[in-house]
Amino acid sequence: MDALVIEDVTKAFGSVQAVNGLSARIPPGSVYGFLGPNGAGKTTTLRMVMNIISPDSGSIQVLGRSSREGVAGRIGYMPEERGLYRKMKVTAVIAYFGKLKGMSRQDLTGAIPRWLEDVDLAEWANKRVEDLSRGMQQKLQFVVTAINDPDLLILDEPFSGLDPVNLELLRGIMLRLRDAGKTVIFSTHMMEQAEKLCDFILLINNGRSIIDGTLDQIRSRYPSNTVAVELAGEADFIAELPMVQGVECSGRKLEISLGEGGDPQDLLRNLVGKVDIRSFEVRTPSLHDMFVDLVRTNDA
Repeated sequence: MDALVIEDVTKAFGSVQAVNGLSARIPPGSVYGFLGPNGAGKTTTLRMVMNIISPDSGSIQVLGRSSREGVAGRIGYMPEERGLYRKMKVTAVIAYFGKLKGMSRQDLTGAIPRWLEDVDLAEWANKRVEDLSRGMQQKLQFVVTAINDPDLLILDEPFSGLDPVNLELLRGIMLRLRDAGKTVIFSTHMMEQAEKLCDFILLINNGRSIIDGTLDQIRSRYPSNTVAVELAGEADFIAELPMVQGVECSGRKLEISLGEGGDPQDLLRNLVGKVDIRSFEVRTPSLHDMFVDLVRTNDA
């Protein structure tokens, strides 16, 4: 059974078509990224999944149910707009939301210190929320989302406001939850984090799915066309090779762009015996590069 099934969902706000015929299937025990530029329809889609707003057409099944009834306690939702009570102390906020989710006092007594330790907030347990930095509040919001050990976590821009150290901390926790069998769905525009985290990626633009699959499946559509070479010897001839589209030089280091259909192995064969090759590396396109290209192509 898939953790989430979205079938041909649409949603309009007046004349603006926010989501247009979107479909996706998210398997259990995976990390699934909803990627797209601002206004692509990511947040609207997640709000429909949470039944905050209703789709105009199409269907959504969460944990095998067509409504949240009976499964609400198995879902943890972290909205883009944070909802912490600033005057309350950190432990009190977690306990309050935990009780709303049906947790007992005994369960909370064990879970709260463990989670605060996990996110490096143990020393702030008795501070007011307003005393925490933006990044600390972001981590606290994540704890509130995960405190009841839900099977499905839906996180809208979870990395907002986090420094590099805490980005890695949260990434590690999300992977740990996945390894424990949880399903983690998150939206982001931070390609580097998505590339490190995601088992599956859904790229949305103008309310439509542009591409959906594993990172390897997406990369297979973008053959490597850049080669980094370090060499010794006269290299002017490289720019004249038929498979070469462009060359950027920095001392002995060259970044060679291949034309459409250009084969890195053909390039290597043309270099061997003519220059002293110190290194030869075929560059794989980053998720950022693929993201930009896909969005530009879709907008064209």
